[in-house]
Amino acid sequence: MSRPVTSRTVDVHAHAVLPTLQAMVVAGDPEGFAAHQGLEARRNGPESLAASGAMVGARFEQLTSLDRRLADMDAAGVDVQVVSPSPSHYYPFLARDLAAHVAREANRAIEALVAGAPDRLHGLGLVPLQHPDLLVELLDHAVVRCGLRGVEISSFAPAADGGRGVELSDPALEPFWARAAELDAVVFLHPFGCSLDERLDRFYLSNTVGQPTENAVALSHVIFSGVLDRHPGLTLVAAHGGGYLPTFLGRSDHAWQVRPEAHGCAEPPSAYLRRLYFDSLVHTPQALRALVEAAGADRVLLGSDYPFDMGVDDPVERAREAGLAPDDVAAVLGGNAERLGLTSLSGTGGAA
Repeated sequence: MSRPVTSRTVDVHAHAVLPTLQAMVVAGDPEGFAAHQGLEARRNGPESLAASGAMVGARFEQLTSLDRRLADMDAAGVDVQVVSPSPSHYYPFLARDLAAHVAREANRAIEALVAGAPDRLHGLGLVPLQHPDLLVELLDHAVVRCGLRGVEISSFAPAADGGRGVELSDPALEPFWARAAELDAVVFLHPFGCSLDERLDRFYLSNTVGQPTENAVALSHVIFSGVLDRHPGLTLVAAHGGGYLPTFLGRSDHAWQVRPEAHGCAEPPSAYLRRLYFDSLVHTPQALRALVEAAGADRVLLGSDYPFDMGVDDPVERAREAGLAPDDVAAVLGGNAERLGLTSLSGTGGAA
């Protein structure tokens, strides 16, 4: 398929911290917030918790200041950023009414940020995955009311009572997937926390192993359950290059062939890589080449994870240094984003 070439570079994986949200959550559900903080402490361990706190403190200006964000974009050669809330704002423990209120406030805050530089920024909002019956309403709020380009979701929502929670294969999400496809909205899959919990509580395994694991599990739920068969127009972008999944799908394809319970999708799992999108944040040239080979250059978008320390300050240069064909580099840097309406060429900012 032909891919557009654009001179504008688009970073689809960048974050903002919204300070008023946490205060709202602490005031509205102090016990739930404290329990959630305790879970994060157990998942990360004291050493990583301390290092992450210092890192966020040092980068707080980048997470909150529009002027600093634009200056850093200029330095990195990024023309357009797609800004999503920090995943720390998911708050999956919130009850229905407070969760809806926090999501709306997050959407409005990202709307305001994007409005400050409408020729440089697009925005993604939030929906509370733990309440599937609210997702369509709040997706509409983000896209239709606030003019954002889509929403960010986690890899799963744990159940408040210790049950199974909400996986991306849950039938209750079907109206959400359908509405996202109808709106041509971007759904950005970005894990936060890992269900392996204390097994990853040292060496920063909670992130280095936990995030790619969660991506692989969440995408497997989407693929094996047939979500992409039922909603072929869905635009689902996976952070961190889709984690461990894209380059190790041979085992999944084999299971699809030999196991009846793994046959919920119409085609072998590897076929669905070309119905998904992935960011380029895989950290090595070899890994980026492997991702492009597996999914296709038309399915990979530039991503930096700005401004967190597990991201990169030079996403454009890294894409150029991966040894891809010139047309493929152009596609990753911005051509694919242009096809998805993320270049902001009209100067309308986050308006959908």
